Amino acid sequence: MHFDSIQYEVKSGIAILTLNRPDKLNSFTQAMHLEVRAALTALQEDKTVRVLVLTGAGRGFCAGQDLSDRAVAPGDKPVDLGDSVEQFYAPLVLTLRNLPMPVICAVNGVAAGAGANLALACDIVIAARSASFIEAFCRLGLIPDTGGTWHLPRLIGMARATGLAMLGEKLTAEKAEQWGLIWRCVPDADLMTEAMAMAAHFATAPTKGLAFTKKALQTSYANTLPEQLQLEGAMMRELGNSHDYREGVAAFLAKRPANFTGE
Repeated sequence: MHFDSIQYEVKSGIAILTLNRPDKLNSFTQAMHLEVRAALTALQEDKTVRVLVLTGAGRGFCAGQDLSDRAVAPGDKPVDLGDSVEQFYAPLVLTLRNLPMPVICAVNGVAAGAGANLALACDIVIAARSASFIEAFCRLGLIPDTGGTWHLPRLIGMARATGLAMLGEKLTAEKAEQWGLIWRCVPDADLMTEAMAMAAHFATAPTKGLAFTKKALQTSYANTLPEQLQLEGAMMRELGNSHDYREGVAAFLAKRPANFTGE
C-alpha cells in the first residue's frame, strides 16, 4: 500500500503506523485521516498482526489538527467542527480502543490537541523524555476532543484534568509519568528500542487473553461490581477453552517457554 502522509509496515506480527508529515509536526488533514483509516482497515484484515505501534516521524508525535486544512479553517461560511469529530476523530479513537490487540503509542515529541488525546486512546503510552502533552484546545475556544474529556479525568483525576484542559499548559513527559497519564518516560535515544521490545513481547503473547483484558478494563468504567464480576466469569469461561490457555498451562508444568498463537 502506498501512502503520502503516513508509513505503514508489518514485521513479525508487529504493525508499525508512523504519522509522516514531519514538516507540519504530523498534524492531521482529511487526507491523512483517510490514510490512517485505510492502514487500520488493512491491519484488522491481516490475521498475522498481534500488536500495533503508533508513532510519529521527525521531532513531533502529532500537533493535532492542521488548522490550514480547508475543511476546518474558518472562512466566510461557518465551519462544522462537529462533522470533523464525527467523521474522523471519533471513529479513529473507537477503532484504536476496540482493536483486539495491544496498541502501543511511542510519543517521540510534542503531542498537542488531538495528538495528545490520540496518544491517550492507546493502551500503553511510552514517551521520550523531551516529549510533552498540551491540551491546546482552550487557546482556540474549543474543548478537548478526540476523547480527551473522557480519558483525562479517568487517568489523572478531575482536578488535574480541568487544569490541563482549561489552562493549556505544557505537561512534560516526566510529569505525565508521575501523574499516571502515561506508562513510562524514557531517554529519547531509547524510545523506539523500548517500544519495539514491548511490541516483540506482545507479538508472542496470548493475544486473545490480552484483548479480553483490554475490553474488561474499559468496560469496568460503566459496570457495577456485580456486573463486572459476571463479565469476568463469562470471559474466563471462553478463555479457559482457548489454545493459549492449554499451551500456557502445559508450558508451566513442563517448565518450558510457552508457544502462544493468539488463539
